[in-house]
Amino acid sequence: MTVPTEASGPPAPSSDPDDGWTPRLVLSLASMLVVIELLSVSYGMVSVDLPAITTHFATDQGAWLLTAFLLVGAVISPMIGKLADLYGKRRLLLISIAVATAGSLISALAPSYGVLVAGRALQGFLIPCMFLVYSLVRDVFPRNKVALAVSIATSGLGLVAIPAPWLTGWLIETWGFRSIFWFFVICLVFGWLAIVVTTPETPVRLQARVDIVGGVLLGLGIAGVLAAVSFGPRWGWTDISTLAYLLGGVALLIGWVVHSRTVSDPLIDLRFFRRRSVLLTGLAAGCAYATTAAYAAVVPMMVMVPAEMGLGYGLGMTAKQYAIVHAPSAAAGLIGGLLVGTAIKKLRPRILMIVGLLVMSSGVAATAFAHDTKLAIVVVSTVTGFGSGMVYACVPNLIIAAVPPQLQATTSSLVSVMQSGFAAILPVIVFAVLNSHVAMVAKGRSFYTETGMSIALFIGAGVLLVGALLACGLPSRITQLPTPRSDAGVAGTGKAVAHA
Repeated sequence: MTVPTEASGPPAPSSDPDDGWTPRLVLSLASMLVVIELLSVSYGMVSVDLPAITTHFATDQGAWLLTAFLLVGAVISPMIGKLADLYGKRRLLLISIAVATAGSLISALAPSYGVLVAGRALQGFLIPCMFLVYSLVRDVFPRNKVALAVSIATSGLGLVAIPAPWLTGWLIETWGFRSIFWFFVICLVFGWLAIVVTTPETPVRLQARVDIVGGVLLGLGIAGVLAAVSFGPRWGWTDISTLAYLLGGVALLIGWVVHSRTVSDPLIDLRFFRRRSVLLTGLAAGCAYATTAAYAAVVPMMVMVPAEMGLGYGLGMTAKQYAIVHAPSAAAGLIGGLLVGTAIKKLRPRILMIVGLLVMSSGVAATAFAHDTKLAIVVVSTVTGFGSGMVYACVPNLIIAAVPPQLQATTSSLVSVMQSGFAAILPVIVFAVLNSHVAMVAKGRSFYTETGMSIALFIGAGVLLVGALLACGLPSRITQLPTPRSDAGVAGTGKAVAHA
């Protein structure tokens, strides 16, 4: 049973629509932006760091350094979302940042690749910070500032994203791959302290139970399927180990579905997926996040390979020089997000979402052809970044329109599961394809054929087209989920939210 309650604590900023941007409000948003931008750039920074890491530890399982982060984020997001609705979004945001900081420290000190992956997995607690931030913004910011603040929070202002490419190269080339994780430790500590000082707790609460069994079934099920996909090319698709992980994972996922339908307060209430606005937003967002994750892993490998290797790609860039590619893409993402934030009152987020996905798809597909010069790779990655900024800003605005405050974190966590889950799966699939197209192995590092790289990019472009088709199915007029009541749960008739 879910019951809304009011919590005591520091007073939230006034929701008077005439309120302006006060210094405290600006600092609050800036402090949360630091954490969200760290989430955004952490994937890209680790992707650029990946060649040095895989060479140091002599492993061809680099995908797991990316997947562990996303997998943990997908698994813990529903739990964090439920706990946030129960005990406060600010409180769970601070806890999540603290765990991610501990994971960064473990990665910085890791003596082996396994320990490094474990630390990176704990960094996955950064992922629920995204929906915790925009859910908290909805509760404590003035109403007329929410849409722009949410768009800024999800796309950023470049506080970290724009200098990150140059910083990444300088850190790696000067201090080695571990310096990236030390950078995360320092910045996360700063962000945690800033949020404590500037941001009040939301007064919105739910009363519900936490479904631990559901979390275990879901997490182990996803992990089993991903292990089969990742190691299948090496073990053989018909090998007993591959089949055991695959079938075991599927069985656990089926068990999770059955369990979720039989308990009163499941980890993920599957009834929410009957709502087209929630389901299609999550699926379309998952397609975008998945392709961004794969693209962020493939492009650094393409441009950092020496051209003299004759693979048909490779510009011989160093990690520092890669900033020429990454910085314009990050800046374009910020512009795309701000565009959505300013246009959302005149254009439906559904339309902006479709446009963003199509722009992303065109950029990713073009990369398969235009990767032989610095200018070409900068242009196509910038197009991709602009589209991703639009999509990322549309997602929270769609969810805010679809659900009441009492269900904001819980429902947003469902979308986060699809975003992170898809993003965990696609890079594993991409690396499985790449590991089937190895051109050579040198110093423990695999170099892939141009055909393999092109297939990986076309897969990403195709996934984005699927996302655009799904977004076309979003209702033009969103019906808001009802506010939960002690005698009605989530049943009832929603309130229509019109978008001009």
